[in-house]
Amino acid sequence: MHHIDWRPSKRSTIPLYQQIVQYIKDKITCGEWPIGSQIPPQRELAKAFGVNRSTVITALEELMALGLIEGKTGKGTIVVNNTWSLLTATPPDWNVYVKSGFYKPNQSIVQRINLAENRSDLIHLGKGELSPQLFPLDKWKMVTNLFIQEMDSLGYGEPKGLLVLRQAIHEHLKTLGIHVSPASILIVSGALQALQLISVGLLSKGSTILLEEPSYLFSLQLFQSAGMILSGLPMDQHGLTLKSLSIHGKQRKRNILYVNPSFHNPTGTVMSEDRRKEILGICEKEQLPIIEDNVYGELWIDARPPLPLKARDKHGQVLYLGSLSKTLSPGLRIGWIVGPEPVVDRLADIKMQTDYGTSAISQWIAAEWFKSGLYHEHVESVRSQLKIRRQVAVEALEQHLKGLASWNIPSGGFFIWVKILVQVPMKKVFDQALSQGVLFYPGSIYHPKYNQYLRLSYSYASLAEIRKGIYIIARIIKQCLKQI
Repeated sequence: MHHIDWRPSKRSTIPLYQQIVQYIKDKITCGEWPIGSQIPPQRELAKAFGVNRSTVITALEELMALGLIEGKTGKGTIVVNNTWSLLTATPPDWNVYVKSGFYKPNQSIVQRINLAENRSDLIHLGKGELSPQLFPLDKWKMVTNLFIQEMDSLGYGEPKGLLVLRQAIHEHLKTLGIHVSPASILIVSGALQALQLISVGLLSKGSTILLEEPSYLFSLQLFQSAGMILSGLPMDQHGLTLKSLSIHGKQRKRNILYVNPSFHNPTGTVMSEDRRKEILGICEKEQLPIIEDNVYGELWIDARPPLPLKARDKHGQVLYLGSLSKTLSPGLRIGWIVGPEPVVDRLADIKMQTDYGTSAISQWIAAEWFKSGLYHEHVESVRSQLKIRRQVAVEALEQHLKGLASWNIPSGGFFIWVKILVQVPMKKVFDQALSQGVLFYPGSIYHPKYNQYLRLSYSYASLAEIRKGIYIIARIIKQCLKQI
């Protein structure tokens, strides 16, 4: 389905329907809307263009008269020609190619969320990033000045990433109890790229990814597109359960364990210190490698979480993932993998084949954040702000959803995992919330069995928006109850 980010000008002397005709005609002519692709329904077009449905109908009728589109039973309105195909040979059917790629499309609801993420008219109770209100502009200016003074070139960099940044991360990791050399660190463009590199560089088709259930990974198609299997393991209040891991860990062939032990996404759970030790012991015994995703680990509010598994790893068992996307800015696109040197060398080689290295500018800026000490100052400030935001969210939940939902108060991170105690159609709640200006993430994207859950973020929306958004969600749930 096509995404429309344009509207006709009501100030123009050109009639609205003719502006729409030209817009769609341009999309078709330049190949952005290829032959065989479906035109959005009339109601969606009217909403996107901000016009009456009759105006859209007039525009579509003219495009049909030009021979560019055609209504087909069961398929809607389809692009059947473009201006140059009417004069030349038939162009390739790109839809065949689109459907032939090995990378699986996102779940339809995830695609809807991704499109809505950048809408400024929504209250964003789903985003896993810091609010623009927490953007440290003054510190950014200071870091930028330092970067300009320190930078010596912006050419292609080393396969593992800028040495100055790897040295800075090496020092930073010491504060988390992780002692590794810069040679064991690979700079990546965010933790998601780290997972992509692992999927193509270390795992084979048919491998099984053991992971907590629910999990952020279930909302992606990353490993499944590479022919791998996601196998969810149950959790309790202390994290991943040991019995389930022991059973699956014995099936050593082509398994790897993915864990998000600190402020787990989406539940907010913190794996206890004893559980971390026990899981590491089981994995060492069963020779089961671990991917430890610790992107939220520094965002504690009440108490520092236990040391990462990597801090106790004496045998190179753990691949550790870190990132600045949650603590500083996702736009910087800076993350890192820490692991045994042969593994890091292998992944660095693959990364060079895919993008020839993470942005040099981003790497220099990240290095200055660490070296200047401003990064740690910033994170401390973020923690205090998240505490206020969490309190506002919990108070709103207590006021509007008490008795209808249950939740645990997270000790850090961005999210509250909310269980709806009454049986209401959550897809309807999601749809109505979106139509009323609120975006949240339904629990089903993290595993289908969590259909009666939702993940609420308190990190992005303003305090007033958090209150209003939760009120609107509660109102919709109560309205749905009356209709049952």
